Amino acid sequence: MKFWLGASFADADQFVELARAAERCGFDTLTLSDHLFYADFATPYPYSRSGKPRWDARTHWPDVWVTIGAMAAVTSTLRFSPNVYIAPARDLFTVAKQVSTAAVLSRDRVTFGVGVGWCKEEFVGTGQDFHTRGRRLDAMLPALRSLWSGEIVTLDGLPPLSISPTPAAPIPVYVGGDSDAALRRAARLGDGWIGNRIYTEEQFDVVLDSLRNHLAGRTIDIIAPLAVMPDAETYRRFEAKGVTGTMAAPWWLATPEEKSRYGEGTLDLKIATMERFAEEIIAKM
Repeated sequence: MKFWLGASFADADQFVELARAAERCGFDTLTLSDHLFYADFATPYPYSRSGKPRWDARTHWPDVWVTIGAMAAVTSTLRFSPNVYIAPARDLFTVAKQVSTAAVLSRDRVTFGVGVGWCKEEFVGTGQDFHTRGRRLDAMLPALRSLWSGEIVTLDGLPPLSISPTPAAPIPVYVGGDSDAALRRAARLGDGWIGNRIYTEEQFDVVLDSLRNHLAGRTIDIIAPLAVMPDAETYRRFEAKGVTGTMAAPWWLATPEEKSRYGEGTLDLKIATMERFAEEIIAKM
């Protein structure tokens, strides 16, 4: 079982120290989320009953690849992944160059967590078509893998081309989302699947059954954010189901004493709860 740190919603100036602490505590991968701007979105947010996002204009959404570059510079073993990057809101070459550069600078410590996104306004803002985003991502992933290999690629309307720099090792592609289309995409094109919400065991079992049906015997990594009280035995039970990694933000489970001592939302609180999680869970796994 690998432990991923879900660091979304952290302030931008906390990420470098969170990365140092995550590596020291034994986390495998640090994740952060991708949003371009905040607005009064007309598109309903799919993960809340109200349809409204759970954040406001003050919430930080630092650029994924700039932040990964900064964190990679102060670590040596910790991996990094967006959860998830909305690739079809950008053009192919912007995505290819950003991810490839981050992979090279981190010495192959990047996982490409990718999804189609839910926010139409962000696609309008970047001039990309919202309604074809799934079809375009299906075409984009094989093209990205070819570009990241450094090989000559032929694309419609362009001369044969390649990009540089490219990483020494293939960049793993983990597809996010639990819609049927997302699960089919993960089974067909992904090296792994990342859950896009926090699942109870019952919810996760339904998703896992559907994913396995699409996989038809193929094996990929499964990263499941789980709504369980963390303990080693619980995680061993999920490991037996085929979960290869889980995601946690230990400060969400901070005790009243920890909140009082360190302060709500502070870097000190985050690091203290990460250290406790490492002692009580990671060390025992």
